[in-house]
Amino acid sequence: MPEITLRPFIFSLFLLVSQSVFAQQAIVAVAANMKDAFGEINTAFKSEGNRDVRVVYGSSGNFTAQIMNGAPFNLLISADEHFPIELYRQGKSIDEGVVYAIGQLVIISKNSAGIRLSDSKTELIKAINKANKIAIAKPDLAPYGKAAIEYLKAEGLWNIAKDKLIYADNVGIATMYVVTGAADLGFTAISLAKSAEVSKETNFMLVDSKLYEPIKQRMVLMKGAPQEALSFYRFMQGAQAKSILQKYGYSTP
Repeated sequence: MPEITLRPFIFSLFLLVSQSVFAQQAIVAVAANMKDAFGEINTAFKSEGNRDVRVVYGSSGNFTAQIMNGAPFNLLISADEHFPIELYRQGKSIDEGVVYAIGQLVIISKNSAGIRLSDSKTELIKAINKANKIAIAKPDLAPYGKAAIEYLKAEGLWNIAKDKLIYADNVGIATMYVVTGAADLGFTAISLAKSAEVSKETNFMLVDSKLYEPIKQRMVLMKGAPQEALSFYRFMQGAQAKSILQKYGYSTP
């Protein structure tokens, strides 16, 4: 009889312990442009004996809105500075965080589209005119989309490109539009353009960085974050993470 009455208690205790352990797992929100680089950084982090973190990829703007509405992200690795600083101003993060990387904007073209990419404005006009659609991330949500529009306007290409633009929630999705052929051209991060999945289907051209605001990528740690999130935050500022970021085309502070 005592054994029967103890079983529910033991089971309930097991559930409480399990839930407590799960609740302490760090949840990291990562900008889509960082997917390949972050995957390698995460592997390096775990190889040092650190506990695994849960990773979610998406747009910096969407993550910020979700955090403001109570989403349990512990660390935001953003593609810009505006959103992390806004979280600090709203009392969500422990401080303004740090810039961990500076991104580069590129134009990619689907190989099968037969469009030539060149930094010659004349050739770019030809490329835009030939393209069926041009993919970019939504500028209000994703810094790489904002940079793409700044570039098009500064280069005097906006009027011929604007009616061909298709918008994605994040730069990763915009990139896949080109990879799958939904768009012939697209704007993305050099780190994504260099990835194996993308580079076998597309080619890319670096955009003049003087024609858009520097893409300073900042990260912030949320209040009450578990130790794993703090450890990852520190790891991202170390030499090993910086070396990986540089390999993927980022500049580092």
